[in-house]
Amino acid sequence: MSGAASAPGTGEETLPAIAVLVSGRGSNLGAICEAIARGEVRARVALVVSSRHDAPALDRAVSYGIACRVIAPKEYASRAEAGAALVQAICEAGAQLIVLAGYKPILDSYVIQSFPQGIINIHPSLLPAFAGGMAPRPQAEALAAGVKLTGCTVHFVTEDVDAGPIIAQASVPVLDDDTVESLSERILAEEHRLLPATIARLLSGRVHVEGRRVIVSPAG
Repeated sequence: MSGAASAPGTGEETLPAIAVLVSGRGSNLGAICEAIARGEVRARVALVVSSRHDAPALDRAVSYGIACRVIAPKEYASRAEAGAALVQAICEAGAQLIVLAGYKPILDSYVIQSFPQGIINIHPSLLPAFAGGMAPRPQAEALAAGVKLTGCTVHFVTEDVDAGPIIAQASVPVLDDDTVESLSERILAEEHRLLPATIARLLSGRVHVEGRRVIVSPAG
């Protein structure tokens, strides 16, 4: 892996390993790698898994020297078989945290059960509002609803879509002249800030879940 995806001055083998799951352009993957390069996230991206052979995120991963796999659910007899292949790939990479960064398929229950509180997702709304659907649907729904604030949410992944405990959120004002595109761009900028910061917080070992609440203990 290139230096762009590892913390400076630290042997990669000693850093926590992350697997990033993608389906699109991979801008959040890039934000994670850049945060690692700046030393803001002490981790390494050990594996990128795409659900599509033509996802631009794969080229981004290659540019960072990250190992890539394509596990396309449509190429398996069932979602369960695709899930088993995904679990095997993640385990072989030794990943301690799985990050869904624009990953379109709904994970099979076997995947979620294999990594309890080990999978996080970023969603372009202030959950529980406008749950379900990939961008730009939540942004379009926010505009249609006339809300004055929307944003993005990082949450633990559970078997109920977009319903896992909320770890962190960032708000974005909805402007009177916003379009879906302009609103999406401002939310994406917050995603690029929030997701790496949340990964760093999770890897600090100070995060625990009490019921529906995610609690962050003070730094020692």
